[in-house]
Amino acid sequence: MPDVTPGRPTDTTSRGDLRPPSINADEKTTLSAFLDYLREAVIAKAAGVPDQDARTPGVPSGTSLFGLLKHLTAVEHNWFTWAYAGAEVDLLDDDALPTTEETYDTLVTTYRQAIAASNALTAACEDLDVPGARSLRETPPPSMRWLLVHMIEETSRHAGHADILREQFDGAVGR
Repeated sequence: MPDVTPGRPTDTTSRGDLRPPSINADEKTTLSAFLDYLREAVIAKAAGVPDQDARTPGVPSGTSLFGLLKHLTAVEHNWFTWAYAGAEVDLLDDDALPTTEETYDTLVTTYRQAIAASNALTAACEDLDVPGARSLRETPPPSMRWLLVHMIEETSRHAGHADILREQFDGAVGR
């Protein structure tokens, strides 16, 4: 029986098509649940694709399933840990291509570590209007609310890209 915990995505097919969370909660919980759903959708779209195929660009711009995972890892780290928390860590290159040594397992593990750090910062935030320590843009540091909405936008764009790349690989279609 699938996990029907409110807010937790449910894998409805063998090809990673996830359903949005069924949740009616406070703003932070709702935004976090939708962001987690989108994160899992990207991970699911790369699951089961041989590493070489997932590393190979599927479009002229060079986008690949592994490239999306690596990009989203960097974006999570850069916005939440470096910018919002102000941690003294290096920025990650969000345009870096996956290496031949990186596998589905290593990329997903690294992405999940970045997600865990982001979720911990979000959970600790008591006021979504409080700005972070700094910004990746030439603007004042954004609030946690802005950051969550931005990450939903960023991750959903790339989940759509992952849908197309997966469909090109084996015909699996997203919703």
